[in-house]
Amino acid sequence: MEAMQAASTATGRAGGRSSDRALEVLLYIVAVLLLIVLIYPLYFIVIASFSDPSAVGNGQVWLFPRGFTLDGYKELLKHENIWIGYRNTILYTVVGTAVGLIVNVSAAYALSRKDLVGRKAISLFFIFTMFFSGGLIPTFLTIRDFHMYNTFLVMVLPFSVVVYDIIVARTFFQTSIPGDLWEAAQIDGCGNLRYYVLVVLPLSKAVISVLALWIAVGYWNSYFNALIYLKNPNLYPLQLILRNILITNQMQSSLGSGEAANIALRLANMMRYSVIIVSTLPIMCLYPFVQKYFNQGVMIGAVKE
Repeated sequence: MEAMQAASTATGRAGGRSSDRALEVLLYIVAVLLLIVLIYPLYFIVIASFSDPSAVGNGQVWLFPRGFTLDGYKELLKHENIWIGYRNTILYTVVGTAVGLIVNVSAAYALSRKDLVGRKAISLFFIFTMFFSGGLIPTFLTIRDFHMYNTFLVMVLPFSVVVYDIIVARTFFQTSIPGDLWEAAQIDGCGNLRYYVLVVLPLSKAVISVLALWIAVGYWNSYFNALIYLKNPNLYPLQLILRNILITNQMQSSLGSGEAANIALRLANMMRYSVIIVSTLPIMCLYPFVQKYFNQGVMIGAVKE
């Protein structure tokens, strides 16, 4: 009887291992398929930017470039204002990310402190702005009255507060920074500011790296604020300049006729994919440096109170 039970148990374990392996194989297959679905559009944009526009339009480009050409990049780089756009976007991204981190992380730490007077009311005030805003026209009038219209500051200061980032960082501080550290720091004569700079910030590299990436990507891809609040071309970010180049080429191809229109249309089609590569490649190079903090920061900061 015991031998039969032992054999049955061994059979059950073997069956369990087989089902676990089958499930693991299935998960790997699903993961690979999802990876292909996510990676292929980016890969297609890269090979399309080096391919002849007619081959792309006819659906002949799948895995490798067809009719290899660099004309799209050459035509795009002929526009000198692209370098002005790069300079402005880098400045907006660096300064805006620094300001955003200072504002959002500091606000999050203050809201995470239980001894903050009116903490719940202030939190509700922040959350309220996530659902209701004054709208475009009142915002425009406010920026104009503060004399920030058509200035460098309008791109980095008025929109630096992001409530979602504050909530993520606040939750991180509440769940990851022990309260005993503050009590020990008080015994040693450490004040609030010194404790925040010397103790809290070094322990918060994970969430700070994640927020820095989010904020930097937002500033790098931003063009709507520049479209509304800037009129000086020397202040335009890269995204707005590339948008204007594409619109100009499309207009030239639609207003022209004959061979000139065909050439303009061909250049517009070639530059379409080149613009995407030129605008996204620099910010994509930033991700590997913060990837090791990304999952840790997001998961810890996403824990509810």
